[in-house]
Amino acid sequence: MANTHSYLAGLGNVASYQASSRPYLSSSISVSGNFEVIEISFPTVTKFITVKNIGPTGSNYVDLRVGFSAYGVSGSNYLVLNNQESFSADWKVSKVYLRIDSGSALTTAATINATASVIAGLTGIDSYELTHNWTGSTGVG
Repeated sequence: MANTHSYLAGLGNVASYQASSRPYLSSSISVSGNFEVIEISFPTVTKFITVKNIGPTGSNYVDLRVGFSAYGVSGSNYLVLNNQESFSADWKVSKVYLRIDSGSALTTAATINATASVIAGLTGIDSYELTHNWTGSTGVG
């Protein structure tokens, strides 16, 4: 009796990261000035990701926190993008979180929103394969 195996791409599948990725683009993501956390979920695990802080219109600037959990961007595990700054990395993630930085030069935080864009390359690996619990409490924001 022959055994049939169904092989699926997983996190350790090197070919999933060597092959061209499927594009994911999202612009005009509104990040509220009331320090609300915005979650961006990807349909599959990413090969790379770029986040850009487009900032608000006008002469004000808003710094944007980027992390891997709501707790991380609300706590101390995040990176900060200044107005018009972007960051790219080969991140293997299924979600990214955005929040306005409380150190931003805002006259009234609730009146100014930031705008962000996210570009990612998606692998064929289902998001459920990434089972890590990145709560933001262990250095992973």
